[in-house]
Parts: sequence; structure tokens; C-alpha cells
Amino acid sequence: MSRLPATSTDPHLRAVRPDELDPLRMPDHVAVIMDGNGRWAKSRGLPRVMGHRAGVEALKTTLRLCSDWGIQALTAYAFSTENWSRPGDEVSFLMTLFERVLKRELKSLEQERVRIRFLGDLDGLPEGLQSLITDAMERTAENQGIQFNVCTNYGGRRELVRAAQRLAERAVSGELDPQLIDENHLAAELFTSGMPDPDLLIRTSGEQRISNFLLWQLAYAEIHITDVHWPDFDAQALTEALLDFQSRTRRFGGLDSTKS
Repeated sequence: MSRLPATSTDPHLRAVRPDELDPLRMPDHVAVIMDGNGRWAKSRGLPRVMGHRAGVEALKTTLRLCSDWGIQALTAYAFSTENWSRPGDEVSFLMTLFERVLKRELKSLEQERVRIRFLGDLDGLPEGLQSLITDAMERTAENQGIQFNVCTNYGGRRELVRAAQRLAERAVSGELDPQLIDENHLAAELFTSGMPDPDLLIRTSGEQRISNFLLWQLAYAEIHITDVHWPDFDAQALTEALLDFQSRTRRFGGLDSTKS
């Protein structure tokens, strides 16, 4: 395997895609469940919050690599609807961390032409964070670079219930015939409306579940599990995930045409 270039904070310096990766078989959309921040910190005798800080740096690296290597969209599971049950001081730290990161990184996102969207029940977030999120999405809406989706206060089941409620409202009002409701109608009511579904789901820290993440959208995604804790997820780990993806035969419920 060829040596992987380190990333740079200079937006004019791009990371070269490793030779091992087939540029014609790259996933268009990668989703990540960023697990293991707490375990990473514990293994180093550090408080859990230090793991979350290190996780932010890993996410920045992953976003830049995906952009440089030709991936069109990255969706990160940042905070689930179930995460509110964590200790109050940890939740408060995470909300503050989200605000600080947005304030610090927005200019860089604009310079690199990243389009950022936050997906989830944003009304449940602190008002200051909501304001920053709105500003970030408006300022990057016309950018032509990678689409960066941050799932915040997000739950897959809640998303599906919300979509069903909206379709029911349209049916009751007479706007929509219930008999005509199909997959396209439901997909149009999801937070990811207008986006292609993920081709690849990466989950770190060895956990083998999807944890209420993108339940509809991951129907035919390839899944890559790595034992690497999220703060240690780097160019090498991403390359291994992409090589795993490129080794798969994607049939979408059908037969491999080369064998049928």
C-alpha cells in the first residue's frame, strides 16, 4: 500500500487519492457512525470530553479526505435523540463544543466550498446553537463542493414518524391520494430529501449495529466495521474502508449479472 499523505489546514493543498483506490468505483455518499470517543479517552487516562475534542479533529480530517478523493457527500452521526440520556455535564459540553466548532470552522468550510446541512429535530437544540446552524447552512447553501450532513438530535425512527405524519396531513387535506403514496413520496419527506442514499456506512470502535441511524436510507448501503476508535480514524483507516467497499459486488437485491 502506498504511503498516505498527511492532510493540511491549507485549503490549497489537497490530499492525493491513494493509488490502491479505483477512482471509477468510489462511493458517491459515505455515512459514518463516529463511535469510541469515550473509550479512546479512557484508554489514555483522559476525561471523556477530551475524546470528543479529538473526535472533532478526526471528523475534519475525514471531511477533507472525502472531498479531496472525489466523494460527493459525507453524513456524520453527531448527536442522536438518545444521547440526551447521557450525563448532563457531558451533554452540556457537547452542545458548547458544537457551537465553538461552528464558529471556528465556518470560514474554512466556506473557503473549501463545502455545503453543510444539519439533519434532525433542530428545534430541540439550544437557541444559540440553532442560530449558528441556520447561519452556517445559509452561508454555504450555494457552495459547489462536498455535501456535508451533520445529524444532530437525530433519530431514524423519529424521522420516519415525522414523514408519515406529514403524508397523513396531506392526505387528510385532500392534497394527496393515500393510494398513490409510494417510496418516492416518503423519501421526499425525510431530512435527506433530494440527496442520494449512502453507498457506504462506516462504523468505528467495533460496534456492529446501526443505532437508529438513517434507517430508510441505509437499505442497500455496504457496511464497514472497524475496531479503530473514532479519534484515531485517519487516512489509512478511510482507505481500508474504501478498499472494502470496492471489493463488494453490489446487487441491490438482484443477481450478479456476471454470474447469472
